[in-house]
Parts: sequence; structure tokens; C-alpha cells
Amino acid sequence: MAASMELSLNNLPSDPLLLMLSFLDFRDLISCSFVSRRLNELSGHNPLWKGLCLKHWLLTESDKIQKVQTWKELFREFYTDLGRYIDHYGTLKKAWDDLKRYLDQQCPRMIASLKEGAKEEELDGIEAQICCKLSNDYRCSYRIHNGQKLVVPGLMGSMALSNHYRSEDLLDIETAAGGFQQRKGMRQCLPLTFCFHTGLSQYMALEGTEGRSRSEIFYHCPDQMAQDPSAIDMFITGSSFTEWFTSYVHNVVTGEYPIIRDQIFRYVHDKQCVATTGDITVSVSTSFLPELSSVHPPHFFFTYRIRIEMAKDALPENACQLDSRYWKITNANGNVEEVRGPGVVGEFPVMTPGKVHEYASCTTFSTTSEYMEGHYTFHRLKNKEEIFDVCIPRFHMVCPPFRESIVRSGLARDVSSASFNEDNSSDTDDHNEGELRGINMAAPGGRCPRHI
Repeated sequence: MAASMELSLNNLPSDPLLLMLSFLDFRDLISCSFVSRRLNELSGHNPLWKGLCLKHWLLTESDKIQKVQTWKELFREFYTDLGRYIDHYGTLKKAWDDLKRYLDQQCPRMIASLKEGAKEEELDGIEAQICCKLSNDYRCSYRIHNGQKLVVPGLMGSMALSNHYRSEDLLDIETAAGGFQQRKGMRQCLPLTFCFHTGLSQYMALEGTEGRSRSEIFYHCPDQMAQDPSAIDMFITGSSFTEWFTSYVHNVVTGEYPIIRDQIFRYVHDKQCVATTGDITVSVSTSFLPELSSVHPPHFFFTYRIRIEMAKDALPENACQLDSRYWKITNANGNVEEVRGPGVVGEFPVMTPGKVHEYASCTTFSTTSEYMEGHYTFHRLKNKEEIFDVCIPRFHMVCPPFRESIVRSGLARDVSSASFNEDNSSDTDDHNEGELRGINMAAPGGRCPRHI
């Protein structure tokens, strides 16, 4: 029976067999090589392994030429070195390649701060040092690049207010291990990022303990109303290293996070937050600042960046000047506050054809979400009595998910933006002294005032 099956297999043409084998993963392809002499020969077919090399290791024809190897030999070489990361390598390597390609065009000096990948034995040594296992996707990323040098600006994004500056570096594994946490409230947590100016870090939980999930990434936020220093709330930024890193890279390379003065600013722009009135277009992007926020007491800090642009083809006689602003602010409980004031951040920009004016301001509130909308009032330069309003589109500011300390609740509890809503929102740009005038890059750390 077996002989007849082998005979019939040998009589089949190669093309349909190769087509069937092309649907197999490398493990199944290797298994097929032990079935018969014919399948052993076909399973070594170069194009089959070329596809697997591209899928798992992102290898190209130029890589093969440099190595002077067959595709199967090339696959085996990479698998021998990186086989434990085969489920992560392709995704993370692509993210790193996309990021470097984009930064090479937009801010090349940031690429110079990246470190070469760590060796396998170095990662093993770190695990022995901290007595805790690193996740495979974290290890995989650090085999590609071992974080970056401690420089400013940092790879993981910046934010600047008039008296506050944040820029996060992606820590190398040795520096991260030095900041590994064993204290109550932060046990088994490894820092991923660090900011020189604020001391802010994003942490990854290496174990599921104290109410955290394994591999969860978060900003820690001390409970200011608790007497126990181990009462630490968390603003959650990722469920795994891969999800955290790839989503950040996506926002960078798609232009969601703008490059301003050679730095990545973590503003989020909703494409619907654009309104055009006549020749003038207003668009808005926002960003949450965890280092100026807290869960207890509820104090959520946002900055927003507004771009006002006059169309290039507008008539010269349509030139105008901004006189005042009006805001309608609605919090999560439906309570409405209205704010009126002269100019924006103390300025009265003149708009001419093609002119762009950008400014940033900020707001705090005690509910987990709110939205703002309003209008600017302009007058024509040619005729000051011609006054008109320009719409500011509605934009939402929503606190990221957070988890209350297990010390406070007895059992850690996830909180979404749909709950935890109390009143007492603060004004926005009603007080000029607390606003950004453009974006002040020179300002070091420090807390912003509550009322802005």
C-alpha cells in the first residue's frame, strides 16, 4: 500500500505539488521532507524558502546575494539565532525599518542615538540579574536595537508647554534593569522609557501581580489622597510590548504625530476635527499629559494644538485679523461652560492668503472626558467694520484607560472614560499667562497651573 502511494506521488507533476507545499509553514514543510524522497526534494525548492525568509525574517534578494547561500540555508541561519522570536521578529523588524526610514527623512539625528542590538547572552544575563523573565517580544525588539543613548530629544515622543517639557528616551536594557522595581506597589515592573526633565517613565509589568496584567505597559500615578505610598494608580498605554511599540510607530510614520523642530510630538489629530469657513480652515489635535494628571484626586490634563490657515488662492482683499475667541466646553456629565476672551494666547494673528498660524493651549478637568467647540471672530483689514466668525470644530479629549491601585480598592479595577465622572472642569485659555505662545522648546520641567 505504501509503495503504491509513493509510486503515485512520484508520478504527479511537480507544479501542483509545489503549489500545495507553498501553503505550508516552515515546520510543516520540514515534516514533509521526511515523508518520501520526492517530497524531500520538493520541500527544498528555493522559491518556497524565499517566501518563508521574506515572511519571517524580511530577507530580500540582496541579503541572499551578500550571504552566498540558498534560501533554505539562509532561513536555517536566522532560525538558529532568532528562532525563539519567530512569532514576533517580522512584525517588530518591519516597525523598526519603517521608523528609521521615516526618521531618516524627517529628523535623521534621532537615528544616530539608536544602539546596536543586544546579544542573546546579554538578555539572559539581565534576566538572571533581576530574577525575572523578559517577554519574548521585548527581547526580540532589543535584539534589533538595544534602545537608544540617553539624549534629548527622545525617540518615544516629546511635549512642551510654556513651563513644562517632556521628552522620553527608549531605555537600553542595562539602564532599564537598573531601574527595575521591587518596591510595594510597583513590584516586577521594568522601565521602558525615561524623561530627564520630569523623571517620568513608562513601565512594563513582567509579572501579573498587584492587580496588573503581565506585559501591560503604563504610566504610574501615585494616589495623592492615600496615606500609603504604595497606592499607585496606572494610566495604561499598551497591553503588550508589540502592541505598544507598533502602534506608536504607526502614529509616527503616518504623520499622526507631527515632527516639530526635529522632535516627535505626541499630538493626536482626528481627521474630522477640521472646519472651513470661507477662506479659513481650522484644525485641532490633542494630547493627554499623564505627568500632570492624577486619578485621585481626579485631575486630567490635556493640551490642544490649533492650526489656522488661509487658503493660498484667497483674494488679497480678504486679509483679516483675529479679534476674539469663544469656547463652549461640555464635560462628561453634560455640564456646559462658556468662555470668551480677546485674541489667542495673547496674540491677534493677521491672516493673509497662504498664511498659517499655529498655537497650543491646555485645559484640566475632573471628568474623564469633555469636548470643546466654538468660534473666532475676525475683522477684514480693508474694512474693520466687516466682522465675521470662523468655526472651531468640535474636538474631544478623553482620558486613556486607567487602573486604580489595589491598595485603595482592595481589588484592582479598570476604569474607562465612561465612568469616574465628577464636575469641576477648569477654564481653558482664559488666562494668558498659562498658555503656550507657539511651542516653547526651552522650558524645562515643572507643573503647569491648574487654571489655564
